[in-house]
Amino acid sequence: MEGPARQRLDKWLFFARVAKSRTLAAKLVESGHVRVNRDKAAQAAHMVKPGDVLTIGLDRRVLVYRVVDTGLRRGPAPEAATLYEDLSPAIPAAETFRPAPVALRDAGSGRPTKKDRRDLDRVRSGD
Repeated sequence: MEGPARQRLDKWLFFARVAKSRTLAAKLVESGHVRVNRDKAAQAAHMVKPGDVLTIGLDRRVLVYRVVDTGLRRGPAPEAATLYEDLSPAIPAAETFRPAPVALRDAGSGRPTKKDRRDLDRVRSGD
């Protein structure tokens, strides 16, 4: 699917399913979380073309995408994935999810006492 030669950045982010709406995509750009070819994009109307590299700072990760194509619509996820090449760094194993330790009590021993709660807090905080 071949789109136009250039496209607005907010529209591209919406079509590529980086943002849930075009309004949220525009807010993401205007808040300074998107860079195009290492330069901060100041406006949502910034035009992107195939070959541009976008660095997008989200809450818990950084996405690095190379624009492969501009889109015509916001389609399903497999169609959106054809708009970019993912260059994002791999997440180190140390940053993967690890469940919190669970304090064990005897079954039926009732509610924890204040001392038990302090011990639980110590276990959870790692002291």
